[in-house]
Amino acid sequence: MEILQNVWLFFQDQVLGMKWLNAVIGNLLSLFGLDVSGRIGGSIQFFIYDVLKITVLLCVLIFIISYIQSYFPPERSKKIMSRFHGVWANIVAALLGTVTPFCSCSSIPLFIGFTSAGLPLGVTFSFLISSPMVDLGSLVLLMSIFGTKVAITYVIVGLVIAVVGGTLIEKLHMENYVEEFIRSASSVDIESPDLTKKERVLYAKDQVVSTFKKVLPYILVGVGIGALIHNWIPESWIEMVLGSNNPFGVVLATLLGVPMYADIFGTIPVAEALLYKGAQLGTVLSFMMAVTTLSLPSIIMLRKAVKPRLLGLFVAICTIGIIIVGYLFNIFQYLLV
Repeated sequence: MEILQNVWLFFQDQVLGMKWLNAVIGNLLSLFGLDVSGRIGGSIQFFIYDVLKITVLLCVLIFIISYIQSYFPPERSKKIMSRFHGVWANIVAALLGTVTPFCSCSSIPLFIGFTSAGLPLGVTFSFLISSPMVDLGSLVLLMSIFGTKVAITYVIVGLVIAVVGGTLIEKLHMENYVEEFIRSASSVDIESPDLTKKERVLYAKDQVVSTFKKVLPYILVGVGIGALIHNWIPESWIEMVLGSNNPFGVVLATLLGVPMYADIFGTIPVAEALLYKGAQLGTVLSFMMAVTTLSLPSIIMLRKAVKPRLLGLFVAICTIGIIIVGYLFNIFQYLLV
């Protein structure tokens, strides 16, 4: 058992976390006369290391997830979800959200398509919540930084929020608050062509290129902010605002995250730096969930599809769920780290 644990820790730290890369970059910068223990040298090391690490993981993960996603086009996903009823339909929708695009804005067109196709509204909202908040990529990247326990727990609670949120919306019968043009849209069932393995590989490669181009600016901004927090902002400031001494840290982090826009790959470097500086785990994860699920651009896009009352309910459910989860993480943080 100890051997397996050591092997897993090596995989987590050196393969996923690429700590060897951080050491190599530090040595190279030192050769050029930069003091990596200082603010400037440390910031440069953090920036180069995180950009390279996230880029490598991102490209590999997008390829794998896109290959899997090629088996679940919208038509097939709709058919799968239509076979289930009640809470099981919400669970399936939340799980399907884990193999879809990486940001909330990418998920909304699929949400509109599923809703216009006649799937229950609560089921489509479970998909909409889980798609940006939880995906296979976030699981692997979270493992590389926060460890296995935190990563798995994050994914589980994200799925729980998606299922509970969608179920609540379903119970409240909010169908009349979907815009008329979506409710009256005719659904055309088109059988997805069977792709060859070569075509699936080409599709996955195209997705790597297109997705990477979209998220690269957010990675650079996110890592830049992370480097600033990591090396320039005093720990006492972070602990005062987001540490255990501030009982409203989770609420503040959630509300700060809502207006921002980034996917999980641009948010994690900021979260990593905040945690390093003394922010509580639940507070950091609440910030991540709010940024990825409730970004202002996605809310604006969603307003085109649903009326203000339903939009407000969606935002309220996600916000309250994220805040509750943040406090629970803070309470049980000692069990996860």
